[in-house]
Amino acid sequence: MKIKNLVVLSFIMMFTLTSCFKKDDYDPTVQAGLDDALIVKFIADKNITAIKHSSGIYYQILSSGSGSTTYSNSTLVTAKYTGRLLNGTVFDQTTTQPLTFPLGNVIVGWQIGVPLIKKGGKIRLLIPSGYGYGRDGSAKIPANAVLDFDIELVDVQ
Repeated sequence: MKIKNLVVLSFIMMFTLTSCFKKDDYDPTVQAGLDDALIVKFIADKNITAIKHSSGIYYQILSSGSGSTTYSNSTLVTAKYTGRLLNGTVFDQTTTQPLTFPLGNVIVGWQIGVPLIKKGGKIRLLIPSGYGYGRDGSAKIPANAVLDFDIELVDVQ
């Protein structure tokens, strides 16, 4: 009986240890390349004139706005927006009222893209997954999803 228990215990320990050493296939550099290819194809298919930012996001300034705001994580931005997946599915949007929030409380893609415009400006952001919800996604956003946002910056404080 002791030998049987020892064998079972050995198998349990082997299984536990091997699961700890599971190889993670996720490579952020590879994912960034995949995202970039998706964005480039999307831009071409939709005939969008966009600029690639040094970060890897793509943007199209529809209206630059005005003012001389210096942005920081604590800057309060008030925005109307629509967030879509590349297949056109809307996952979030403002309805009647714009939302106000600190710039530091939003996804990194917004932290990079919103400061490219001023109060009253409008921008379209195509955000690689690494600057959005990443490999985990969220309730409405699949893992590694590229995001497409239309943003109108109503106010900046």
